[in-house]
Amino acid sequence: MTEETPGFEEKPDVPSGATPDDAEPEAATPSSEEAAAPAGDDANRTTALTAQLDQVRTALSERTGDLQRLQAEYQNYRRRVERDRVTVKEIAVAGLLSELLPVLDDVGRAREHGELVGGFKSVAESLETVVAKLGLQQFGKEGEPFDPTIHEALMHSYAPDVTETTCVAILQPGYRIGERTIRPARVAVAEPQPGATPAAAKEEKADDEESGGGEEV
Repeated sequence: MTEETPGFEEKPDVPSGATPDDAEPEAATPSSEEAAAPAGDDANRTTALTAQLDQVRTALSERTGDLQRLQAEYQNYRRRVERDRVTVKEIAVAGLLSELLPVLDDVGRAREHGELVGGFKSVAESLETVVAKLGLQQFGKEGEPFDPTIHEALMHSYAPDVTETTCVAILQPGYRIGERTIRPARVAVAEPQPGATPAAAKEEKADDEESGGGEEV
């Protein structure tokens, strides 16, 4: 039997010419190109995401603009519809009230002659109340300046006491709804007498005469 010497351990055989360190495999060290590859991929990925984000923002901006234009068109449409509705209503009411103007003229003449009494008076007043609620307004007064846009001159004369063309008589009153004239006021007008001194000039001349006129030089 072979006796083992205590304190000594057997070591594996090591080939000649090799050191103990050579027996352990060396860890692989990445090259510079392999280390730069992940960083390059991240940069490309970031660029692609940025480009996609820009596209999304552009598309969102375009859709927002389309929505704003659509909303503006809808608001304009609603305003046009409302304006047309009001216009149609005014035309319909004006057409109805135009048919009632001869009746209102008869009521006015009856009132002037004192014939608006009894049940006829009650009916006439109810009719005038209804047309007033519908917006019918009467216009035309004696002494107001003649306006060809709302007056229709049926009679013409000259008068020394007027300084401009003036309505001296209302033959038929005019009627309007808001700014819409249904019928112009039919009037008799008077113009200043040709060559006559206006009343204001006469009064001024009379005042000068009473004050003794201007100072003598």
